[in-house]
Amino acid sequence: MTEKPAFHLIDSGSWERSRHFEYYQKQLPCGYSLTARLDATHVWKQAKERNLKFYPVMVWLSSCVINRHKEYRMGLDAEKRPGYWSVTHPVYTVFHRDDETFSDLWTEFSEDFETFYSAMTADQKKFGDVKGPKGKPGQPANFFCISCVPWLDYSGYNTYLGRGYEPALFPILCFGKCVPEGNGYFLSFTFTIHHAAADGYHAARFFNELQERMNAF
Repeated sequence: MTEKPAFHLIDSGSWERSRHFEYYQKQLPCGYSLTARLDATHVWKQAKERNLKFYPVMVWLSSCVINRHKEYRMGLDAEKRPGYWSVTHPVYTVFHRDDETFSDLWTEFSEDFETFYSAMTADQKKFGDVKGPKGKPGQPANFFCISCVPWLDYSGYNTYLGRGYEPALFPILCFGKCVPEGNGYFLSFTFTIHHAAADGYHAARFFNELQERMNAF
């Protein structure tokens, strides 16, 4: 890592979401998943024209939005006090075709696309064949999750947690197969998070800003 990430504690006395956080953490702990249909026409064509892999492009675009707002970078310190990281890095899945399993890799986020794309594709090449849940060692505490289901154009998604487990304060993202529709390309994208960290407004903002970045890529 280039520098140690900062974890900023939130002043509950002045935090506008303090009571909402308390409510969804202690009285009604719950999370939600929201799936939206995104227009991938421009970014898909750009990736093809520039000979870029679509997966790293989408991971970078998503990471840019995640790192723009503290609601998507939340966590708890050792004393279970809420705060947010100065930056979070994507943890993404790679698929092993030979045994049909997957592994998690991670890449340090950079606002510069070329820097991030080069680093992620290098990580995929170096650690992509490592088996087990964690393919690349050293996963940082400041992360969010993103994966892709490129074999399926889905319309809904939900994460089930067993008894005793709560949804994560950090986002869990997933997107499906990019498919042609009319004169364009579209994909389904899912945003999952603890209700204590983000409401529907924040989820909608994520999708709206992601769509803007996809259009401008």
